[in-house]
Amino acid sequence: MSGTVLLTVCVVFWLAAWFANTRLSRIETTNATQQTMVNLAIPVLFGAALIALWEGVTRGLGVPPVILPPPSMIWERIINSLPILWADFQQTYLKAVISGYVMGCGLGFLTAILVDRSPFWKAGIMPIGNLVSALPIIGIAPIMVMWFGFDWQSKAAVVIVMTFFPMLVNTVAGLNQTSAMESDLMRTYAASKSQTLLKLRLPAAMPFVFNALKINSTLALIGAIVAEFFGTPIVGMGFRISAEVGRLNVDMVWATIFVAALAGSLSYGALALIERSVTFWHPSNRT
Repeated sequence: MSGTVLLTVCVVFWLAAWFANTRLSRIETTNATQQTMVNLAIPVLFGAALIALWEGVTRGLGVPPVILPPPSMIWERIINSLPILWADFQQTYLKAVISGYVMGCGLGFLTAILVDRSPFWKAGIMPIGNLVSALPIIGIAPIMVMWFGFDWQSKAAVVIVMTFFPMLVNTVAGLNQTSAMESDLMRTYAASKSQTLLKLRLPAAMPFVFNALKINSTLALIGAIVAEFFGTPIVGMGFRISAEVGRLNVDMVWATIFVAALAGSLSYGALALIERSVTFWHPSNRT
């Protein structure tokens, strides 16, 4: 198939998918299963159309692979480089991201509960939290590499710094969402501060906590990858991107980006599902 014909076919497929998605978005049904299938079909069809258009444009217009490789070339690189990509995934995600994410979010959550009991600490630590959250990764990462070495521990430290304060700020904000009437009602039941915290304030703060968890799931991966640009063993997603760009192996760079995007999306989706089961009472989760 010539480049012009391929481009034409892909454009026609894109237009057909656009028309189908327009029709699907107008479907409203009371059947929850059917509505879920429609909601899933729209992004899947849109993604397939986007990939087809990408393939048609790059091959039909003869775009050099060093500028933008077609999806078929990226997929072939993924299939042929599974051992390398898996080793990079283990180094970056399973070691640095998960450990840093758990410690950063956990410490931020516990600190928020302790800070909430002291107006002095709340007034003092919140501005610091906002300041640290604004620090650039490229400024933190070299310092952590010097402190903790070139292995995954320094990347986990970067992730801890990046995830700690978003969790702290969101949890404190969530704990403050309890109204005075609800607090008075707990006092009329002779509830202690601990009981009020566990049965009223923490459940009310869960939407804010999960908001921080979802934000941090992407921040953690970005932080670990960027931190690997400043020193790492010869393995890791950040190292792979930096090394392969220097060799002009852009298809391998895109393959690594695909793995990172897939890991981040699945993490976010898993947290969203857990959130629906935990905060089923929240108006945003009511159907």
